[in-house]
Amino acid sequence: MREIDVMDVRAAVAGLCQEAAVRLPEDVLSAIRKAAETELSDTGRAVLEHILENASLAAQTGVSLCQDGGVTVVFLEVGQEVHFTGGSLEEAIHAGIGDGYRAGHVRGSILDRPFEGRNTGDNTPGVIHYAIVPGDRVRVTVLPKGGGADNMSQLRMLTPAAGVDGVKRFVMEVVEAAGPNACPPLIVGVGIGGTFDSVGMLAKRALLRPVGAPHPDPSIARLEEDLCRAINGLGLGPMGLGGTVTALAVHIETYPLHMASLPVAVNLQCHSARVKSTVL
Repeated sequence: MREIDVMDVRAAVAGLCQEAAVRLPEDVLSAIRKAAETELSDTGRAVLEHILENASLAAQTGVSLCQDGGVTVVFLEVGQEVHFTGGSLEEAIHAGIGDGYRAGHVRGSILDRPFEGRNTGDNTPGVIHYAIVPGDRVRVTVLPKGGGADNMSQLRMLTPAAGVDGVKRFVMEVVEAAGPNACPPLIVGVGIGGTFDSVGMLAKRALLRPVGAPHPDPSIARLEEDLCRAINGLGLGPMGLGGTVTALAVHIETYPLHMASLPVAVNLQCHSARVKSTVL
């Protein structure tokens, strides 16, 4: 059994929040650079160049990549041989989010309740997801998820008769309906299978995969390619101003499902795809 103090988790979360706010991951930057080279629209290419300039300035100055601090989604892969000491793990994670957002001067986006809520001021609480895995390590991943892209995400309970074509139609409908509101170029996370309550998590976890890394199942990888090609054929382009690059990638995650069901969720991610992780 390996002991980890929750204060170490708090510090890790704080650091990841600060880094995610100002530094795009290299896989995202590489995908945007490639998009700027291949985009056929002059306007679309100019938008992509501005996005790259913004990323460079954010990294140099420590000013947030985006004015939307997002909902701070924290994924913990906890080794089953780990024992946490020093207090509440969840309280430490939320405290780490608050530390990071205050220290990084990142705008808080969280209201304390629906309808008549007040801004909590430090982007707490976050949303935490746990997975128990073999080993004695903890992987902490922070995904600040902007409201514009998340608002455009959808879930639909299809039936098996809908098949692959039904899934394709639904994904395309979601992207078309989003238009410029999800701030393309997008990373499109798709969950297929499981249940109503789990398929959305599949779609969100799909966004954690390095941009363009194909699914290990060749048939699913082909579906990702087909969907990405079709989405880029819509002509929405960067920031919805027209062009040939609407999506940087489509990532699909699947799970076994009831024989009478075909749950599908689409979770859109904007070009400011802020994901950072570390291992304790």
